[in-house]
Amino acid sequence: MTVPISVVVPVYNEGEEIVGFLDRLFEWVKSPCEVFAVYDSPDDTTCSYLFEYADKEPRLKPTHNTYGPGPARALRYGMEHSTAEIIVVIMADGSDDPQQIDDLAHLVERGVVVAAASRYVKGGQQVGGPFLKSLMSRAAGLTLFLFARVGTRDATNSFKAYNREFIKHVGIESDAGFEMGLELVAKARRHRLPVAELPTIWLDRQTGQSNFKVRAWIPRYLRWYRYAFGPRMPSPS
Repeated sequence: MTVPISVVVPVYNEGEEIVGFLDRLFEWVKSPCEVFAVYDSPDDTTCSYLFEYADKEPRLKPTHNTYGPGPARALRYGMEHSTAEIIVVIMADGSDDPQQIDDLAHLVERGVVVAAASRYVKGGQQVGGPFLKSLMSRAAGLTLFLFARVGTRDATNSFKAYNREFIKHVGIESDAGFEMGLELVAKARRHRLPVAELPTIWLDRQTGQSNFKVRAWIPRYLRWYRYAFGPRMPSPS
C-alpha cells in the first residue's frame, strides 16, 4: 500500500511506555504516514519522551490539543489537523495491534468509509479488561450488527480507519470519552455507506491507568446506539 495515512494517537500520562509503542508502530506501518500523538497538557508524562523521539523520527508529530481536555477532543483535534485522506485511530496503551494499521487503511482505500478492528468476529479476542465494560461492549456490538446492520460486530472499539471525506460530510459531535468510534459507525449506517471489519486481538493495558469512565460515558454511548436505528439520511454528493 502506498497511499499516505494519518495515524492519530491520544496519549495520557503514558510515560516511558510510549517509546515501546512507537517502536512497534513504526516497525509495522509500511505505508507513508504521519503520526499525531495528541496530549492535553504539556505536563503530561508522555511529552518529554514524545519530543525526544520526534527528534529522531520526523513522521512523529507531538500535538498539543487545544480543544479542551479528554480523549474525544484530543481525537478530533488530531484528526482535524492531520492531512492524509485515510485516518487511523489507535490507542497508545498497547491494547491495539499496530501491525493491523495498514490492513485497516487498505480497506478504506478499497472503498469503505469505516474499517473496524473487531474483537467479536471470528478470529478476534479480548484478553482482560473489566467484565462489565466488556459485557456492555459485546452486547452493543452484537445487537447493532444484527438489528441495525451497521457492518461491524464491534462498533464501540476505537481502533478504526476512516475516510476523511466521509468525516467532513457527517461531522464529529462527540465531546467526551471514546464515543466517536460508535458515532461514526452509526452515521455511516444512517447514510447507508459501507463499513467493514477485520478480527483483532485486544490486550488489556499492562501498565498505567485507564482513562475510560464507564458510568459517566454510558449516556453518550446510548445516544449513538439509538441513533444507529434511525431512518436513512442523504449520502454525500
